[in-house]
Amino acid sequence: MMLCAALLFSLVIVWSPVETSSTTVLAASGSIMAGGNRTSLDGCPTSCGNLTFAYPFGVGANCSRGPDFSLICDDDASRSPKLFLRDGITEVVESIEVNIAGWYQDVVLVSIWRAIPMNSGVRVYNMSLETPGRSFSFDTSATFSVTGCDLDVYWIDQMTSRPVFGCSTWCPGSEEIITEVAASYNCSGMGCCSVLVQDVFQISIQLSFVHRKSSSIGASRSSNRNSLLRDRITVVTSNSTLLFWNIVDQPNCASAEKNRTEYACISATSHCNDDTTFGFGYTCECEPGFTGNAYIIDGCTDDNIGYNPKGNRANCTRHCGNIDVPFPFGLEDGCFAMENFRLFCTNATSSAVLQLAPHRDVIISLQINEGILTYTEEIMNAPGFNIFYGYGLTSSSMQWVIANLSCAKAKQNTSGYACVSINSRCVEVNTSDGYYFGYRCKCTDGFQGNPYIRSGCQDIDECLQQDICKGRLCSNIEGSFKCIECPRKTIYDQANNQCTRTKQQVLLIGIIIGLSGGFSIVLLAVLALFLLRRWRRNIQKQLRRTYFQKNQGLLLEQLTSPDKTNIFSLEELEKATNNFDPTRIIGHGGHGMVYKGILSDQRVVAIKKSLVIEYSEIKQFINEVAILSEINHRNIVKLFGCCLESEVPLLVYDYISNGSLTQVLHDESRNDVSLSWNDYIRIATEAAGALSYLHSAASISVFHRDVKSSNILLDGNYTAKVSDFGASRLVPVDQTHIVTNVQGTFGYLDPEYFYTRQLNAKSDVYSFGVVLLELLVRKKPIFTSNSGLVQNLSNYFLEALKERGITDIVDPQVAQEATKEEISSIASIAEMCLRLRGEERPTMKQVEMELQILRKKQVSTCQSSPENEQQNETILLTRRAKATCQAFATEPGQGANLPLEHNQRCYSLEEEFMESATLPR
Repeated sequence: MMLCAALLFSLVIVWSPVETSSTTVLAASGSIMAGGNRTSLDGCPTSCGNLTFAYPFGVGANCSRGPDFSLICDDDASRSPKLFLRDGITEVVESIEVNIAGWYQDVVLVSIWRAIPMNSGVRVYNMSLETPGRSFSFDTSATFSVTGCDLDVYWIDQMTSRPVFGCSTWCPGSEEIITEVAASYNCSGMGCCSVLVQDVFQISIQLSFVHRKSSSIGASRSSNRNSLLRDRITVVTSNSTLLFWNIVDQPNCASAEKNRTEYACISATSHCNDDTTFGFGYTCECEPGFTGNAYIIDGCTDDNIGYNPKGNRANCTRHCGNIDVPFPFGLEDGCFAMENFRLFCTNATSSAVLQLAPHRDVIISLQINEGILTYTEEIMNAPGFNIFYGYGLTSSSMQWVIANLSCAKAKQNTSGYACVSINSRCVEVNTSDGYYFGYRCKCTDGFQGNPYIRSGCQDIDECLQQDICKGRLCSNIEGSFKCIECPRKTIYDQANNQCTRTKQQVLLIGIIIGLSGGFSIVLLAVLALFLLRRWRRNIQKQLRRTYFQKNQGLLLEQLTSPDKTNIFSLEELEKATNNFDPTRIIGHGGHGMVYKGILSDQRVVAIKKSLVIEYSEIKQFINEVAILSEINHRNIVKLFGCCLESEVPLLVYDYISNGSLTQVLHDESRNDVSLSWNDYIRIATEAAGALSYLHSAASISVFHRDVKSSNILLDGNYTAKVSDFGASRLVPVDQTHIVTNVQGTFGYLDPEYFYTRQLNAKSDVYSFGVVLLELLVRKKPIFTSNSGLVQNLSNYFLEALKERGITDIVDPQVAQEATKEEISSIASIAEMCLRLRGEERPTMKQVEMELQILRKKQVSTCQSSPENEQQNETILLTRRAKATCQAFATEPGQGANLPLEHNQRCYSLEEEFMESATLPR
């Protein structure tokens, strides 16, 4: 695409305070022949190699509008084809676009190479760089690389006819070697320098070279490898340069329209523009709402294509310095809707500059909802520029549209309609002079975000605004809000946006004095006890309501639906746990305790009761419960709901009966459980699938932050269930990482996260790599070696991988059951997961796919071997018998009917979640 046409959609200047001085194009002798109005271009080529061009440019007789626009295609079979302008030496380096929407539409990007010989005794050399015709002129500034020895380079200011110093070159002594190629590569003064010619807008550039050591010219040509630098002066463009073009057979549009046979703007829906920059000639362009080539008949057509996005891949760079680059704009392939919306970023640091095209207009801000782009016209210090230069730093603004269609017409093509967000609407845009322009998208009132992506317009929480309800309680609803009067005997708390009681309601119990002597002391005691219990019950109910409001119960009811998340009452959970009987505790640790409970519908659940939670974290806790309740994955422990009627919220999970993976791997008392190597691979695959779902398939990304074998539970069929989301964090859709306090378990903790505090999906990948090592080596993440040294399993594995090979450290059971290929595959996956740099690690989706491929190979191998099939069947029958044993042991009254030795081999349900609650974080 044209380098200076980075913004190819329709643009309208809204405000432009920057004024540039126009330069009149000097009239030259002679005239340029006009090619006339072409009625047909059949048989005319439109490309040369990988470059394309359009009329009025052309290759061959009668294919261009006059000699100035004639091109030469050098298609030498020994190299790639090259495209030249009419002089045969000015090379075209990018495709020539005609009538593209934007400012720099009538330009050609070229490469210029000129050389003059140096003669002994001559000190001053002059060079004139001419355009290939009067239809062309140089850009406002052009940069050239000059190679040669001991030169002072000047350019002639054509307004004053005075030389302006550009740069200097020098060469080393004859004993040192420097080639022309090496000198031009760095171009820092030794053999080569860069000169910036400013305020050109002319058809020629005059350069002057003053040699400082004329006696060395041509010396020792046969032996000195610097001779090419000393024998000639070479001038080439740095990073290419721009040639502006226009139609110059008439001075302006008024004169051109009088001669209709030679008039260039022949499309029915085109118009003529006087060239105000050069003061002579004109250009043609399509009317607003039409696209195409205004220089050919019927070349301008209605924009029926509209919006046709290429896609919006994941992991796109959406920032350039401190400027957001939202879709449909983008910086990389696959990240912008169409080529028209491609932008350019100089680098990825905080000082990066966002531009419409490389080394051109600098973008200050980009407002998606308002369709406004603010910019400055600057030429940046790009490679080859040795100074900073620009017309001014005053900013201008422009409007942009997504397509040149009306809203009604755009909506007819549902696949090409740009306003894809549910809460978005179409806005028609006209130019400042009232011409139809096109349409753009905007989030509806009460929503904000990006209307060009699905679910991009999100609800605005108006209640965050200071006292928006003027002393009343604010309740946010989708797209709006409502104001609610506080209940009687309460007052609005502006700081917390809630209603609080004016004073503690205490029920005073008076003792009736003066009753007749017929009432006995016993009756008075019973009455007092009855009233006291009732008072306590009321106080308890009131306290529960207070906790419910404090824990944002109303917010949770709005965020969730009853069929997906249950808000349990404290009374129901007390009944399920026998009033939180200590004998029901199945796990405890630094953060709280886990109780086993049976709900009224006979569901067995695990109830997690934390010791303390910060009030500032309540709203985040509610949001996490709302999102986690939406997660329904066969390999993730299901969150049934929560209770908000206690001082600290309670979480209710599905009950998992067979303990954790760490117990199976490291607990010697669990010798009654024996899983095969294939079972471990299956468990790892299931756990990887669950983490992949959390990262990329859930409604909002969830980073677990505490992946470890003790948080991978096993149900009655030994199916993996990822649990314990107490340390997990939700990630907004527009972010790839979050900055948070370091939290996790040593041995599993991502080193990059530990040092940067930036949590991302690759942190879970590192922790999962440690779990794979536990399956291979059967050692804990932090273990004591035979020599008594405390070692880190990751470092132990990586050192073994380098020095003696993985087969020397794998567990004997693994070495016996697994093939060398399987051991190597798991070790390779673990090694990738444990890389120090997160960007070099695979995603959990890639890890899951690698494990699935390994499992498929195992299945095909087992099916092909009758012995393996019989062995697997025996293991499966044994495991099913153990699961049946556990089921009998957990039902009331059944355990006493089993033999003693049978009861001892059965796994107790009471150990569920023990490891999850006790291990440090």
